[in-house]
Amino acid sequence: MKILLTGFEPFGGSQVNPSEQVVRRIAAAPPLDADLRTLVLPVVYYRAADLLREALDLHRPDLWLGIGQGNVAGLSVESVGLNLNHARIPDNQGNAPQDEPAAPGRPAAYFATVPARELVTHLSTKGIPSRLSVSAGTFICNHVLFAALEHTASAGLDTRCGFIHVPLLPEQAALEPGELRPSMSLDYLDPPFALP
Repeated sequence: MKILLTGFEPFGGSQVNPSEQVVRRIAAAPPLDADLRTLVLPVVYYRAADLLREALDLHRPDLWLGIGQGNVAGLSVESVGLNLNHARIPDNQGNAPQDEPAAPGRPAAYFATVPARELVTHLSTKGIPSRLSVSAGTFICNHVLFAALEHTASAGLDTRCGFIHVPLLPEQAALEPGELRPSMSLDYLDPPFALP
């Protein structure tokens, strides 16, 4: 199986991003039965989507799985990508679109083409806290999820597309001001993405 696995660079003042760390770990020891390609995307509106579309066209994977940093306990398997850019904080180039369609004239949303509910069940039976999510937010994670789903549908690619949000790393949560935020160690995050 040809797999494209993507994560993101750090953003919002953090020096690390758990999604990048997971991607780099798996790239260093890929599953033996997978033809794996990896990519770390910039946290920049449109640039991230452009790079992802290029990678999908170049590699034509059977599966694209995006990983992004979330703000919930456990893993959030996303089921919908919205045609909406709305930034709570600026991206890494200072862009902060508000209530802007990601792709004017295209559908308002696309459903993930991986079996999201079944993936949650699988992860949960492995003892990994997981939940089905119906909103990937409106920042760069949602932006690339929508871009991948829209592109594969428009280009007639057979790639199944999905996205998973992961919690902060403990060292990130320790530096966050205010109330303690959910976190999960990289050693615990690694196994779910090494699935065959």
